[in-house]
Amino acid sequence: MLNKLLANILPYMPQKLIWIFAKPYIAGETIEDGLKASRELNRQGIEVTIDLLGEFISTIEQAEENRNKYLNIIERFTSEGIVGNFSVKPTSFGLLIDKDICYTNIEAVVLKAVEKKTFIRIDMEDSQCVDSELEMYRKLQQKYPANVGLVVQAYLRRTKNDLINMSSIHVNGNPLNFRLCKGIYVEPKHVAFKDFEEVREHYLDDLKYMLDHNMYVGIATHDKFLVDNAVSFIKENNIDKTKYEFQMLYGVTPELRNSLVKQGYKMRVYVPFGKDWFGYSTRRLKENPKMALHIVKALFFRG
Repeated sequence: MLNKLLANILPYMPQKLIWIFAKPYIAGETIEDGLKASRELNRQGIEVTIDLLGEFISTIEQAEENRNKYLNIIERFTSEGIVGNFSVKPTSFGLLIDKDICYTNIEAVVLKAVEKKTFIRIDMEDSQCVDSELEMYRKLQQKYPANVGLVVQAYLRRTKNDLINMSSIHVNGNPLNFRLCKGIYVEPKHVAFKDFEEVREHYLDDLKYMLDHNMYVGIATHDKFLVDNAVSFIKENNIDKTKYEFQMLYGVTPELRNSLVKQGYKMRVYVPFGKDWFGYSTRRLKENPKMALHIVKALFFRG
């Protein structure tokens, strides 16, 4: 109850105050901010995936604007030698308005990635979007197998079956490329596992299935328990480092991130930037009200 109350109040607080919490986790508002953060991470031996903030839109014109912004972002980041790739949220490209237009917009971004020899990751969103995003990934992966990947969420009850169903769609020897995360959206119990340990269990089960079935995996977690178990499985099964990487969010658990880099594991950091940082932050609160109390603590207590 308290978390929900705080989550409802925080969006009405001054943006400058919320920025105190948000700034360690968002690169900034402009493409220059994103480039600066990415250069620093590259300097540390860390690759990036770039995310322009902005999701649920209301017009096709906004979807086209986001497409054009991404085309420019890919041009800038690749021309300046940033080592990384790009993440896209289909709702930013019109998924909930017109699926065909959304596909056309994202395919234009993927074609730019093909031109620049880079890679596009399709983010997975809440459960209303999953079937459409899986369908979009299947179509794009068949046409551009080396240039497109997908996020899957371990807390969704359907995920293991989705992986099994997709395991047969390899094209020209290109492995399927997934980011595996726990999942953040608030979903009903019949859709998603709710128990913390249960989510961990399914995360590891999905990870082992992917590594056993020649899928490239971005092991996206800040949970040391999951990281340690992933490392143990990788070592015990002598899994080649070309088959996986670790992924983390910008500004989150830097000590754990750096320890993996020092051990020689490939690391990729998800770098969000854009003028919609406030909307992004408040939407995260609505999706997961438990974050609200942590934000309040961060505003008043160092660390």
